[in-house]
Amino acid sequence: MLGPGGFVVADRGGLEDVVACTTEICAIDGQGGRLIYRGYDVRDLAGRVPFEDVCHLLWTGAMPTAGEASALRAALVAASVPTPGVVDWMASLPAGSAMDALRTVVSALGMHEPAPDGSTGGQRARAIRLTAQVAWTVATWWRLRQGLAPVAPRPDLCHAANYLYMLTGSEPPPAHVRAMDIALVLHADHELNASTFAARVTAATLADMHAAITSAIGTLAGPLHGGANESVMHVVEEIGTPGQAEGWARRELEQGRRIPGFGHRVYRTADPRAVVLRDLAAAIAAAAGDRRAYLVTRALEEAVHRLRGLYANVDLYSGDLYRLLGIPVELFTPTFAVARVSGWTAHVIEQYRHNRLIRPRAQYVGPAYRGMPAARQ
Repeated sequence: MLGPGGFVVADRGGLEDVVACTTEICAIDGQGGRLIYRGYDVRDLAGRVPFEDVCHLLWTGAMPTAGEASALRAALVAASVPTPGVVDWMASLPAGSAMDALRTVVSALGMHEPAPDGSTGGQRARAIRLTAQVAWTVATWWRLRQGLAPVAPRPDLCHAANYLYMLTGSEPPPAHVRAMDIALVLHADHELNASTFAARVTAATLADMHAAITSAIGTLAGPLHGGANESVMHVVEEIGTPGQAEGWARRELEQGRRIPGFGHRVYRTADPRAVVLRDLAAAIAAAAGDRRAYLVTRALEEAVHRLRGLYANVDLYSGDLYRLLGIPVELFTPTFAVARVSGWTAHVIEQYRHNRLIRPRAQYVGPAYRGMPAARQ
């Protein structure tokens, strides 16, 4: 609809269904339940194409050659070597959440960057550094908070394996590496979600890429965007056993409370990422002999769909999978950022290439013109 002045106004809040830009990076088929990266269905990528190749696809529009894939993997490891003094500075940060720390460190690391290079190659090089820096920062911050020494990445490990290795200090088993890699691929991009939109808005001012990613991290930190998988784990603990799931869900729904891990602004059917993660979490849980949380989550999914017709979204099973991989609950949202930085940076590069300042309008609903204010007595 048209509002005052002839500009477009959303009938509902939150810019729902308002097209804000065009992109070649990612598409969501909400009716069909499909997520597409540069023409590839994410279900055809997950488990078949490593995360590094998906990064290259998002940044360039094409799958890498063998030489390009090898060079990218080496570049990610090299970019994880911290700037001298950064670890000591990180150790001095005050107590706070991991997302607070990640936002602060990424912003600071931008000050160590060379002057912004407007070339496509320069932008991709910065995207590589940021992708490495986010994973290194999350793992290193956590180890420092536990009183442990940081762990440097190994050149013989892939990005998913290095993230788990830098976090735990132990080389992860192949099944965990595969699961982590799939989770990174599934979370790599998701069209114009809140954090990606924030990154593009910042980039549209021609601020540098670190500034744009700092904006994205700050947006992801909000519990309505990046924190739902952590909330799901709290729900699972509250429910306790699979047999309690339906009664718990019924009470929550009757009281009008939202259950985390369900529903989506775009999908009108099953979130394809949730379907993949559900099967992955089931396999990892069975192998670990630790199925309680998975079975509670599965029972909750069935109950909520039966009671209200809602489908699971990506957050329902990602938390339990992360837990099984040894990732602490406090790092669930930062781990989301470890994956999504690839998509954020791809969108920033695209925004720079076709830039126009993003400046929407607001529909004014305040008082009508009141005239001159009365003189103060």
